[in-house]
Amino acid sequence: MKKGILHFILQAMSRMPFWMLYGISDVLYVLIYHLLGYRKKVVFKNLRNSFPEKSEAEIKQIAKEFYRYFPDIIVEVIKMFSIKPEQVKERIELLNPEEIYRHFDAEKAVIGVTAHYGNWELGIHRLSLMTDYERLVIYKPLNNNDINQIYNGVRTRFGATMVPMKQILRHIVRLKNTPHISMFVADQTPLYQDSDYFMTFLNQETLVYTGTERIAKMTNNPVVFCHIGRKSKRGYYFCKFTTLVETPSNYGDHEITKIHNEFTEQIIREQPPYWLWSHNRWKRQRKDKA
Repeated sequence: MKKGILHFILQAMSRMPFWMLYGISDVLYVLIYHLLGYRKKVVFKNLRNSFPEKSEAEIKQIAKEFYRYFPDIIVEVIKMFSIKPEQVKERIELLNPEEIYRHFDAEKAVIGVTAHYGNWELGIHRLSLMTDYERLVIYKPLNNNDINQIYNGVRTRFGATMVPMKQILRHIVRLKNTPHISMFVADQTPLYQDSDYFMTFLNQETLVYTGTERIAKMTNNPVVFCHIGRKSKRGYYFCKFTTLVETPSNYGDHEITKIHNEFTEQIIREQPPYWLWSHNRWKRQRKDKA
């Protein structure tokens, strides 16, 4: 019952025009930043540790811009329930789709990598509309199964397949020697049993996922980063594809993991406000330090 009510409310809200949704976003900004202080301790700690060279005034400005951007993501995700394909294409401009198509033309699959940056959720819709080959989106299921079902239903509206991390191998085997794209959001915090590899990321020792590298080496398919950046006009984005690794078998242990994480860091440093700073990214330390 609760699931049905929530879905009905979100579906109804998604019918609102963008200007009305951004009005709601403006109210949410005041609520979560000025009144509730949603995860302010986490956000400011993450920013200070990531950018020790920045002044407190600069840190506060980045935080404020993040909190101004964050509610926009919330309402844009709600809009995904009913957004039309032509609106998706208008809102996210593909700068170089040929970078993906050239791998497909070579009969290769693509190991896609992205981050919680820009609007990664709307990016699922844009990815779905750029090719008829299978689009797998690898995700970490939430603890709330009702929320998982609601949002996965939205994410798959235009043909994407949502694949829990622990089920990716069966899909890779099924699609062996078939052009397709598997998209990993690779900046999440892994469990200790899922990874034991630490590297420096944003000035901090960070436990990182190695699954993208493992799948890339298993299939020897190219690793392509999907950078979804924000344009100056509110609610508009661009997507730029960059092939980071052409032949994964040529790389040593953890090299591919370092490459895509360092690329992510470079993007974040160029425009810091548009990463998900409210996520407690550094909650897991080496066990001998925990």
